[in-house]
Order: sequence, then C-alpha cells, then structure tokens
Amino acid sequence: MRSAWRRTLALLSLALAAAVLLGFAIGQPWPALAAVALGMLAWHYWRLRRVLDGLTGRRHREPARGDGAWDELDRLLHRNQAEMRARRRRLLGMLRAYRAAAAALPDAVVVVDRNTQRMLWFNRAATGLLGLQHPRDLGAPVAERLQHLPVARWMASGRNAEPILDAPSPVDGRLRLNLRLIPYSDEYWLLVARDVSKLLHLEQMRRDFVANVSHELRTPLTVVHGYLDMLDPDDFPEWRPMLAEMQKQSQRMTQLVEDLLALSRLESRDSLPEETVAMASVLATLRREAEACSKGQHRIEGRDLAGCDLLGSGRELHSAFSNLVTNAVRHTPPGGRITIEFSRDADGGAVLAVHDTGPGVPPEHIPRLTERFYRVSSSRSRESGGTGLGLSIVKHVLGLHQARLSVHSTVGQGSVFACHFGRERVHPRHDQDVGGTTP
Repeated sequence: MRSAWRRTLALLSLALAAAVLLGFAIGQPWPALAAVALGMLAWHYWRLRRVLDGLTGRRHREPARGDGAWDELDRLLHRNQAEMRARRRRLLGMLRAYRAAAAALPDAVVVVDRNTQRMLWFNRAATGLLGLQHPRDLGAPVAERLQHLPVARWMASGRNAEPILDAPSPVDGRLRLNLRLIPYSDEYWLLVARDVSKLLHLEQMRRDFVANVSHELRTPLTVVHGYLDMLDPDDFPEWRPMLAEMQKQSQRMTQLVEDLLALSRLESRDSLPEETVAMASVLATLRREAEACSKGQHRIEGRDLAGCDLLGSGRELHSAFSNLVTNAVRHTPPGGRITIEFSRDADGGAVLAVHDTGPGVPPEHIPRLTERFYRVSSSRSRESGGTGLGLSIVKHVLGLHQARLSVHSTVGQGSVFACHFGRERVHPRHDQDVGGTTP
C-alpha cells in the first residue's frame, strides 16, 4: 500500500509539473494548472464513487488491476468482502446445521421470548408432544397454546422454575411429559418437553415388583422367626452361636422388608394426610429413642428453639426424624455427642437438624447418600445393622411435605443432617415456651 501511495503521489506531481510547463509554453500557466487540477479532482471523485459502488452494491465484480493507491484500496476492499462472504456462508451453514439438529431432536424444544413469553421457534417434536402447529403458533403466548399444562405460574418463576417431572401431553393424555425451562440468555428461554411415558411405566413396574416381592417375603420370614423362637439355645448349647447369628440375620432381613414396603408405599402416594404435629412431644420421643439405641454410650441433647409445630403426617415425619437420629447414634463412636435441634430459619420456615460427632462423610459421597442401598462404608453399615434405605425414606417423606434434606459433613469432626420446611408448613404453638432445652 505504501509503494502504491508513492506511485500515485509521483504521478500527481508529474501531472502538475507538466501542466505548469505547458502553461508557460502557451503563456497561461495558471489556467493550465487549474484545468489539470480539476481533471485530477474529477478522476479522484470517479475512483471514490467506484469504491463506494463496490461497497454498497451486491453484484460481484473483478478488482482493479492497476498499481495505484486507488487500485490497491479496491483490491483490499474486494478481499475483505470475499472473506466476509465466506464467513457468513460458514455461519449460515452452522446455523442451518444447528437448526436441523434441534428440529431432529426427539424432545420438544420451544424458543420463548423472556419478556413477552411468546413462542419464536419450535421443532417438529413439539407438534407431536405439545400439539403446536407451524406457522399458526409462531408468535403466540405459551400459556395460551398450552392451557392444559400448568405453565403460566411455572414460567413466571423464570430461572427458579423447578422441572415438572410428570404432566399429561395436550395431544394424548397417555403420554407423560417432563418439562424443563432453560434460560440460556437474558432474552430467550428454552422450553424442553421430554416423553417419559416408558420411564414412568418401567418405574411403576419396578415399584410393583419390589412391593410384591417384599410382601411375599413376609410369610416365609414369619415362619423362620417362629421356628427360631421355638429353638432354645440352652437346649442346644453347641448350636448357640449359629442360632444367635440366624436370629440376627432374620431380624435384619425383616427390617429390610419393612423398609422396602415403607418406601414402596411412599413412592405410590402423591400426598399425605395432614395434621398439626406437636414437635415438643416429637422431640421428647426422639430423645428417648436415641437414648435407648445408644444404651448410655453417647451424650444426647435436645433443643427446641423454634416454638412452633409443623403441618404434616405425624407418623411419616416421626419415621423420617427417627431414621436420622438412629443413623447418628449408630455411626457415632461411644463417648460422642448427638444433638437434636428444632429451630426457625431466616425465611420463616423451620429446620430440624441432627448433629453428631461421628467420623463424617467424605464430600464425594454426600450427593449419593439418599440413593437406595448406597453405603459410604459397606462393612460399617452392616455392622451397625443398617439396611441402606433409611435416607431414601427420609428423602421421600420430606418430598411429600415439600421439604428438603441438606447434609453438611466434615471428615473427622461430624455431620449435620437437616430437614428444611417452608413457612407454609409452620403452625404456631401457643402452649409451649420458646427456646426450651432438654439436657
């Protein structure tokens, strides 16, 4: 570009010098110089217009072949335009590929404008699962087109919207959908609907199988217990160790069957009967159960700091709390401390927390603690008599009460298992003192 600029300046200087010489030769230097200058200006204007036409015009043309500054500028602009066209073709190709991939997904995908909650685009699966029709429903409000689904209040939650795990399809009530709202930018959301009919059917089959097998195991276990009770170890001294082990294992299997039946019963229910659960008596009962399980080997404390009761199923809540307390006693070495604390949180809800000074749980195990039969240490769990279903039962009981379980643990220092209840589950207590502590 620099050399082209020099050549252009040299040509301009040469033209002006020739105009001066020609002017002196004819005796009119200034008119000759002005005429040449005007010609040069007209030529530059013509080149400038040609460049502007090349920038604004849509037709493709060959770049200039000269070696002047304007020719070099024309070639640079032509090259930049060619690169921009190639980049645009690549972007359009990628956009078409992404759009084709989204259109081919088996899940229904709907792009929603965040502010107006109108549908901007949806794929083919949205027609089969949600009943949306192209182009009729483009630009229509989501809540208006999906009136059979609870999406109006759900979408109002925005980024805090929890997935809808089971909802009937507007097209076919036999199809069950899982709905998720994914905010992928400040202006647009993705509404994703997945057909989970087969998964729910398989899950129901699994629940039925577990419930039926557990129920059928009750009878043979009862027979085994009956015969074992008839065998007195004093009559068969040589069989005493074997009889004791058989009693222990049969009791463990009975407890496993009872836990499986309880879990199946909870999974098959969508709600529980509600009553006012007197937490003062519940805490006292939990403390007595912990002392009975501990047999004097631990220090048990109870703290009632909430001064309120809970709305829910007293039987199921006691079962969940008892599981947490029993686990704390089983996994805390003798001489440790277990604290059962019932308090309020900053949001107006209530929290029942069980603190222990046990060995703690490594961080990588915490997310899986509520899985069935998951054990941090299988040998330790079997020695303590656990079935591996306690925390799974706790999770389901809390889910039916719109509550959640949190776990905080430090290896070597202990753990805190806390049940968090929303303010809608809190019931005022008028006949108990606030801040009571049970030593």
